[in-house]
Amino acid sequence: MIADALALGGTVTGEHGVGLLKRDGLTAELSAEVLAMHRAVKAALDPAHLLNPGKVFS
Repeated sequence: MIADALALGGTVTGEHGVGLLKRDGLTAELSAEVLAMHRAVKAALDPAHLLNPGKVFS
């Protein structure tokens, strides 16, 4: 379903973000640079990795 959504120009994100089941779809949708930006924002806002541990951007 995720591959079909991306093929139709859609996205894997939703109103609640990207869950673990959509992680591979996210890496297919976004470039390495954009993923790095997401990780940098997460690191800046949560340097101790306390928020949402073990999730997509932890």
